[in-house]
Amino acid sequence: MDRKEALGLLGTHLKNENLRKHCLAVEAVMRALARRFGEDEALWGLAGLLHDIDYEWTKGDPARHGIEGAILLERLGLPETVVQAVRMHNDRHGLPRETLLDKALYAVDPVTGLITAAALIRPDKSLAAVNVPFLLNRFKEKSFARGANRGQILSCTELGLTLEEFLALGLEAMQGIAAELGL
Repeated sequence: MDRKEALGLLGTHLKNENLRKHCLAVEAVMRALARRFGEDEALWGLAGLLHDIDYEWTKGDPARHGIEGAILLERLGLPETVVQAVRMHNDRHGLPRETLLDKALYAVDPVTGLITAAALIRPDKSLAAVNVPFLLNRFKEKSFARGANRGQILSCTELGLTLEEFLALGLEAMQGIAAELGL
């Protein structure tokens, strides 16, 4: 599946514009991580783009989230590495994250929410107005972007990255697609 097909699939299954933007943000950060680690950028991008493909039909039963998406992606013939990462990104399943791709998707998912929230509280609601020190300060505030699981974000250390490095990489990747994100 190429990116164009994946975007079509995303549009079919996710009607919420903010959720689609979240998937674009995760895709951008996953691609940046793939470049950093010398991995397949297109493959990692697909995992990021499609990781929440089942969100709208599983939101009433969070224990199914990721499982249903993995089943769909497997039926569509996506590589097992992508299917596995999508399945593993939801902690509720208790499945071990084994590959670098699994670990990356798990850490990236909430960091995009933290970065987006930081942009939205700036006067111009722009990613350009956000920097890493600002993100680090907001990260420490438990009441800020409560949905962005700090422990999950800190799992970036399993990738060999410090929190500061991870936030910098994520911010830069999202700034690169700021127009698409409306930020």
